[in-house]
Amino acid sequence: MKQEKTDRDEKEKLLAYLNRFITEHKLKKFDEVIRNRTRYLTVVLEDIFQPHNASAVLRTCDVFGIQEVHIIENRNRYEVNPDVALGSSKWLTLLKYHGEENNTVTCLDRLKSQGYAIIATSPHKDDYTPENLPLDKKIALVFGTELEGLSPAALGKADGFVRIPMVGFTESLNISVSAALLIAALSGRLRQSGIDWHLTAEEELDIRLGWARHTIRKSDLIEKAYREKRNG
Repeated sequence: MKQEKTDRDEKEKLLAYLNRFITEHKLKKFDEVIRNRTRYLTVVLEDIFQPHNASAVLRTCDVFGIQEVHIIENRNRYEVNPDVALGSSKWLTLLKYHGEENNTVTCLDRLKSQGYAIIATSPHKDDYTPENLPLDKKIALVFGTELEGLSPAALGKADGFVRIPMVGFTESLNISVSAALLIAALSGRLRQSGIDWHLTAEEELDIRLGWARHTIRKSDLIEKAYREKRNG
């Protein structure tokens, strides 16, 4: 416990130092955005092979305050498309899984251990819609590829399924559109609920440090000089 407090104190001092290199306008924006960030709802992308679709999902997550995105790379490696993401990726926490035999299992087991309900998105399952999906537990929304959908491993790990009701001839939506509709609906419901969906103080601190490092030019050199001064 004492070590945790020491680590937090060190992070707070580092953040205070880095904030000296950031404009007041930017710091005010950080304050506004961080209040609406959440990890209660998180997004998982499994083997998305079209970078512009995955990048559009990142942009949606940023817009609706979803801080953390898990990217599973079993067959396809994902690279951010800057023209679509519009810089949103640097404000998010991106966790990639590509070092295991089955990265899907590794990712979803990790989320389960953190208390998340694994909710697979599928137009062919009739469990829930965005309007009635229970929010009493943290949710990890899992999206698969447009052609094949989610893998058997992902479907097997699911605690429930959610679909977007459709009344036309077409049976599916582009993944980026599906993600936008689901994230908008669920995040809206979450903010109107009595659930405490906010970040913890520790999470806020870590995220603010990441934002500061992304904002400051040559922040690694500035941070190195700060540490050398403190240790010298």
